[in-house]
Amino acid sequence: MWMRKRKSPGRNGLTAFIDEGSEMEGRYTFSGTVMLNGRFKGEISTTDTLIIGDKAAINGDVRAGRVLVSGEVVGNISGTERVELKRTARVFGDVEAPVVILEEGVLFEGHCRMTKVDPNAEATTTRDFSVVPLKR
Repeated sequence: MWMRKRKSPGRNGLTAFIDEGSEMEGRYTFSGTVMLNGRFKGEISTTDTLIIGDKAAINGDVRAGRVLVSGEVVGNISGTERVELKRTARVFGDVEAPVVILEEGVLFEGHCRMTKVDPNAEATTTRDFSVVPLKR
């Protein structure tokens, strides 16, 4: 029997942590869960999870599976699964994901678009309203 060794995430389930003293520019791609608490200018792309800490300042577009924002983003955010804007978040750009959560206190200037998880599901998904109780 062959076993495959998986790269284990660090403490708190994070694959990487970029602290508030860091400044980066360019294109950043990764796998796993990354917490960014520094400054970043450019493009971030992953199919996994990006946590934007409350000290973070991002100037650029973000594409990820899951995005949790507590800091500042000037750019568009796209999530294939979900985007959560925590109460300390400041977002200046468009947000797009199947699930979008905005907590009370968020500063958000842009457009929000909730997408479907599977584009083919649109044609086959119907809702039977006969089983939904209506208040009259």
